[in-house]
Parts: sequence; C-alpha cells; structure tokens
Amino acid sequence: MISYEPIIQRLTVSQSQQVDILRLDLIDQEISGNKWFKLKLNLEKARSENFETVITFGGAFSNHIAATAAACKKFNLNCIGIIRGEEKDASNFTLSRASANGMSLHFVSREFYSHRTSEEFKNYLQNNFGRHYLIPEGGNNEKGVLGCTEILRPEWKYDYLVCACGTATTYAGLVAGKNDGCVAVGISVLKGENKLPADVGILLTSMFPGRKISIAGNETQEEEFIKEDCILSSYSFKGYAKLEPALLKFKSQFEAEFKIPLDHVYTVKLMYGLFDLLNRDKLKPGSRILAIHSGGLQGNKGFEERYHLSPSL
Repeated sequence: MISYEPIIQRLTVSQSQQVDILRLDLIDQEISGNKWFKLKLNLEKARSENFETVITFGGAFSNHIAATAAACKKFNLNCIGIIRGEEKDASNFTLSRASANGMSLHFVSREFYSHRTSEEFKNYLQNNFGRHYLIPEGGNNEKGVLGCTEILRPEWKYDYLVCACGTATTYAGLVAGKNDGCVAVGISVLKGENKLPADVGILLTSMFPGRKISIAGNETQEEEFIKEDCILSSYSFKGYAKLEPALLKFKSQFEAEFKIPLDHVYTVKLMYGLFDLLNRDKLKPGSRILAIHSGGLQGNKGFEERYHLSPSL
C-alpha cells in the first residue's frame, strides 16, 4: 500500500557525535510518520478476517484518527472514530479531513471515553455498531508494536535511537527491532508519573517471553552516560499539547536552521530533549544517534488555531 523508502538526514549539531533524523513524516501525505507502521498489520488482519468495519479512538486533533481514516480508505474498510469531545469539534481541520476520507465520527463525553478499555464500553460498541475490528487509541497493541519493528533496517548501525512517546507503541517496536548494543531513548510528552517504562516492559515481556527486557526511567540520567533503554519524562513541560514558550522558541530556531518541520506536541519535545542530552554530554562521545521523526504535522493547524499562533513551517 505504501512503499517505505527511508530518508535519513544528517544534522550538524555535534562535533563528537553523528546525529541523523529519520524522516518518517515524508512517507505519505496523510498516513505520515509512525502511524502507517502502527496501522498496517492491524488493517491487514481486519481484512484477512473479513471485518468490514474498523473502530478506533482519539481526541479532536488526533494524528491517529486522521491517519486511520486515510488508511481505511486505502484498504476499502468502513471506519468509525470514537471521539473524545463535543460534536462542535467536527469542523476542525483534523476531523473534517477524517470525515472526508470516509470516517464516521461518534462523539462521547470525556468521562465515558476514559472507560474505553472496559467491558462496558466494548459492549456499548458491539450493541451500537455490530461486528467490528477494534484498534486501540494510538494503535497501541501487539500488531502496532510489531509493525513498528519494521521502521528499522538491520544494516543500520546506530548506538542510540531516540523517539517521542505518547502511548510508547513506536518506542516498544524500536526496542523489539533494534540491533544488540543499541540503546533506545524515549522522550515522553506526558506530564505526571512516568508509567511508560513499566507499561512497555510488561508489554514486551508478554510478547517476547524468551527475551530479557528492562526499561529504565529518569534515573538513568544520573549515570555519566545513558547506557540502557529508557523513557524520560523530564521534557514533558506543562503536559500534553500545552503551550510552552521555550518550545515555541526552540521549534522556530530548529526549523530555521535545518528546514525540517516539527509538530507542536511530539517532535518538538523529542528534538528539544535530544539537544539537551547532547549539551549535557549524556550520550557517549563518538556515538551514532538516530532520531525518529514521527510525523504528526497535520496537528499543527489545530494547535496553532487553539493558541492563536502564526502558522509554522
């Protein structure tokens, strides 16, 4: 469906390290970044098991919702989006585009949405929409993780992989697919208790019971260098999709220097965190580093409208 030909760009930011960025944002105009990898195996399974309808979840500006709508159109599958929020949001850029791609939007309250993994919610979906294939929010299931293992190529020789984490599905796939000796560093965009290391560890241990998998948290920064797979929550700022002047400034400077667009929610925190780790010498000298640009650029329009910002690159 989508031909993945990796595009890697060198960033001149360190004299002692090689820093590259994998431009997943360029693989497809609508199913951009990591979204295709999280969706591909799920949609292949839905079609092979003769499901006609796919249901998934997301907020009013969700990259996952936008990508799922476009991907289901390619797979000729009916698509229903369970949207956290109010029907007035249906006219925003993300949801209007999802609707144009054939997704039927179904709005639920934030309180009810918070129970989306419960049996009650599953029964609600079955009673209202009949037989369907369910993809969790963000594509966060085993098929999503396995799809993300395909992001990497075995011939790539990097010492560090760095990516942004929301559900950490992509991060889990990178850990599962990376070469031995390579360290995966996740930059969480979520404020609060850093639960992602434990969640990813449990998921990967269940998927690969023969492998010894351990994901550290912020404590790994207390060592001289980061030496083990970890997810850091030190760059979450005010939290998910919150306005932060320091990030706006960094985003503007990064885009002006490298001519690579970042999104306001994920990749700006990714690159801010990576540059800070480099400045603090937390990544081994002489190392080769690959940052994963996970796309999500469609969300910039909604973010900028929400906070009355000028359009970005």
